[in-house]
Amino acid sequence: MPARTSPASGATNETDTAPTEHRNEIHVVGRLAAEPDTRVLPSGDTITVWRLIVERGDEPVTGRPSLDTLECVAWTARLRRTVSAWSPGDVVEVRGSLRRRFWRTGAGVNSRYEIEALQARRLRRGLG
Repeated sequence: MPARTSPASGATNETDTAPTEHRNEIHVVGRLAAEPDTRVLPSGDTITVWRLIVERGDEPVTGRPSLDTLECVAWTARLRRTVSAWSPGDVVEVRGSLRRRFWRTGAGVNSRYEIEALQARRLRRGLG
């Protein structure tokens, strides 16, 4: 049976049998908040982490944040070298995937969402 499309939304109803392609793609442009930090994990893997400040494009609303702070991580040696050359205030572009990372502490299991960078580049040096 063919999928039916709702004229109001353009969405298909549940009779749509076409396979859905799952995607996890992130593309952000923001300002580097602080020096990137290279760490060695308990597993022995080396990563470089950094935080991006991304201004929201919407109209400001009282009581709501006007920016997002996003954690990013680079796993490959090449990308870690690229990121390590950045300075706070640099405007950078990051492409990758959203990941949830888990780790154990004395208080239990913690988790965090971060962008696992696959590509990253500096677009403009910061003013400082």
